[in-house]
Amino acid sequence: MPLAGKKRLVLITGARQTGKTTLVKDIYKDLKYVNLDSPENREALSGISASGWAHSVGNAVLDEAQKEPAVFEKIKYAFDEGAVSFSVLLGSSQILLLKKIRESLAGRISIFELWPLMMSEVAFGPGGTLARPVEPLIDALIRAKDISSALSRVSPVLLDKDAAAIEEAESYLLRWGGMPALLDLSDEERWKWLKDYEYTYLERDLADLARIDDLMPFRKFQRLAALRSSKLLNYSEISRDAGVSVDTARRYLEYLRLSYQVILIQPYYKNLTSSVVKTPKAYWLDIGLLRQLSGFKGELSGELYETFVVCELWKWIKTSLRSAEVYFYRTRSGLELDLLVETDNGVFGIEIKAREKAASGDTRALKEVAKALKEKWLGGMVVYRGDELKHIAEPGIWAVPSKRLFT
Repeated sequence: MPLAGKKRLVLITGARQTGKTTLVKDIYKDLKYVNLDSPENREALSGISASGWAHSVGNAVLDEAQKEPAVFEKIKYAFDEGAVSFSVLLGSSQILLLKKIRESLAGRISIFELWPLMMSEVAFGPGGTLARPVEPLIDALIRAKDISSALSRVSPVLLDKDAAAIEEAESYLLRWGGMPALLDLSDEERWKWLKDYEYTYLERDLADLARIDDLMPFRKFQRLAALRSSKLLNYSEISRDAGVSVDTARRYLEYLRLSYQVILIQPYYKNLTSSVVKTPKAYWLDIGLLRQLSGFKGELSGELYETFVVCELWKWIKTSLRSAEVYFYRTRSGLELDLLVETDNGVFGIEIKAREKAASGDTRALKEVAKALKEKWLGGMVVYRGDELKHIAEPGIWAVPSKRLFT
């Protein structure tokens, strides 16, 4: 994060309850903090003129900034005049924040997104028992020119407390997700918190995004979207099941995306082997919220595990600001690869399997895509729930435990 001594405007956005306010209060202890969730604060700031902003507010943190749109123009004026040198804007309503920034603060502001906790943060955070590594393994692979060279330098297995702590972190995330507030709660309190989050999201974030008089159709759509995590997005099917029009279904899904509940993974854009599917896949970003909405509170399913792996990869790329794009690959003839990651050096593939052993048949799609990509192919992985990291096939295909990949 930028230091408060620099001349900078900063926007920190992300889903509600991901820790934006806690983070900023810790980093920028000396800045005035104003929460615009408070009607009194909104009224007070609305009465301050642009010319008086520096004297009355000055360098400050403005939480839920989208609640009082007039502040953007006032900050712009004070910043351009040199009267204000540093301010931080926070908010969970991406569409309103970015709209106001495009209108008022374009070219003046640095944007950072805060996501639910990643596996490396759970394993090595304040409550963790291990020393933090320089970077998780996935970061080295994103930067690698050859996957095999990078993985051959990594220990095949972890032992003792390292293995136990990482196993515990993965098991926690696969059940509860990465919302920071859940860490210190009991299991019963966690389920209640997740249920309350659902209502809070509907009443607050959705109210910021859209004027919806009847929340029931949206709530039904939300649950149906959670049930379809990791599947191809079929607007006709989900609109029919939700009892809304296709246009409304598209709008509802966009609300979920803009409020950091859902991510969309696009199909790889090149026909490598035959005609490709052009429909995106939707993933619910947080496993805990997905379990609450879908009712999948028991054993881990293939869909939940795939969602976990895809979203951990997504969160790391977005947090680290690495130059990488994530796709899936599926042809109309039936060839399917869960992920293709395009980096500055080429492309590597990932097949995701929610079991403890990788089988030889798991590499078929990786081999087909590698053959088609030719010199762009960096290597491939079967990401699975086992313990051993090992080379299993050519060209450059490895079995990689997910608990190793993200720590």
